[in-house]
Amino acid sequence: MAEDARAHTHDVVIVGGGHNGLVAAAYLARAGHSVVVLERLDHVGGAAVSERPWAGVDARLSRYSYLVSLLPQRVIDDLGLDIRLKRRRYSSYTPDPGDPSRGILIDTADAAATASSFARVTGSTSEADRFAAFYERLAPVAQGLFPTVTEPLLRAGSVRSLMGDVWADLVERPLGALLRSSFETDITRGIALTDGLIGTYSSADDESLRQNRCFLYHVIGGGTGDWDVPVGGMGAVSGELERAARAAGAELRTRADVTSISPDGEVEVVRDGERAEVLRGRVVLSGVGPAVLDRLLGGAGEPAADVPEGAQVKVNMLLRRLPRLRDASVDPAAAFAGTFHINETMTQLDDAHRTAAGGGIPDPLPAEIYCHSLTDPSILGPELKASGAQTLTLFGLQVPHRLVAGQDRDAARSALLAAAQASLDSVLAEPIADVVFEAPDGSPCIEARTTADLEDSLGMTAGDIFHGPLSWPWASDDEPLETPGQRWGVATAHDRILLCGSGARRGGAVSGIGGHNAAMAAAELLRA
Repeated sequence: MAEDARAHTHDVVIVGGGHNGLVAAAYLARAGHSVVVLERLDHVGGAAVSERPWAGVDARLSRYSYLVSLLPQRVIDDLGLDIRLKRRRYSSYTPDPGDPSRGILIDTADAAATASSFARVTGSTSEADRFAAFYERLAPVAQGLFPTVTEPLLRAGSVRSLMGDVWADLVERPLGALLRSSFETDITRGIALTDGLIGTYSSADDESLRQNRCFLYHVIGGGTGDWDVPVGGMGAVSGELERAARAAGAELRTRADVTSISPDGEVEVVRDGERAEVLRGRVVLSGVGPAVLDRLLGGAGEPAADVPEGAQVKVNMLLRRLPRLRDASVDPAAAFAGTFHINETMTQLDDAHRTAAGGGIPDPLPAEIYCHSLTDPSILGPELKASGAQTLTLFGLQVPHRLVAGQDRDAARSALLAAAQASLDSVLAEPIADVVFEAPDGSPCIEARTTADLEDSLGMTAGDIFHGPLSWPWASDDEPLETPGQRWGVATAHDRILLCGSGARRGGAVSGIGGHNAAMAAAELLRA
């Protein structure tokens, strides 16, 4: 269909300057299109930024996001990004909740040490063998499926053939059945189940299979399932994406609050509370969540089945040193170098889900910890680094937004922080408060960020880091794939308005996949 180019201010208007919006901007500007990115905040990068949370303390923390697994090498290469990702030697450490003087340390460089660790907790090395066999079975799925996430959607039938007998276990029945048949112990089942519950309020046997979808994304990342630490913090990732977008010629406007979008590509922008201008794009890409986009389009919100709900609390800490463990056989520097699982047996995870369903904060709160500074000391200033200080990020599970919605913000943070500290203290040889670093004003360097904080600061509805329920990374066999938006998994109800954030099919996490695929679909539309 012929268009009057004079009616448009830009080829592409991108609403939201998160990492996906920057990816899309860089691709489309490099292809010669006029692109403008509109960001409500005074900086781009969204949740994928680094900040100094405590005044006078030279520590740069990735306040909301933390690890990278799903960012395809294709995006890094295509955009010429100078991003370094460091692999962690230790996959995880899991203290036995019944006896924290022993725990499972999974050392990717020493299979014998890993087997011995399993034996200390489970009584034999057979569970270590089952654990290794479980992920070996999933490896071909990751290798075959991950390259497809930057291609037009495959049909379910093609993916079923690719996955073989794993299809039934992962796609047709709840994850709990697979974990019970694969492992003999509650603690090992829990180690695996946590990958299905990051930011996802669910249980092992949830018939919706939302835990299965979350689990699948976690185990296919990079074709290996490894989760890496970005050198320089998450801000280094968004900073490179910003550089690439600007170098390509994209215009990035901050403090630009979009108040409405029309189906024909008219975008109204407000600055400082006053209507600034109306931009008109031949294509509009939405980096905001589908529920937010619906409101901008004049709708009343997403259908009830698709209402977003985050399910996590994040606690950021700076410590004077790593805390001592009850398990004297494990060096804290090894235990905290990977994912440190706290009270995350499968039974505890399911019990926590039931407690939250009844309106209570889980006790103990299932959580996991990451110490980025052990892998990447560059996020600490020279003096902090020399002093032995370390960062810790705790990610609490089974904390749905309903527990904090409508509550006093400070009271909600305090309650969840207390629950997180109590859970962590249960597996330590000393209270975590005893080793928390103090800022120059004497305040402890520890903060809790709830789903309500995410909603307030970043506009993520209900603090949902995925912008809504995750979808399978393929199309059903009878799903229409007629338009570019449908083929690339970024379609909305309007052909020239596309999703480019975490709410896109195959979106979620710091991946750039939503931005890449939206750019590919937009390029097709602009050529038409």
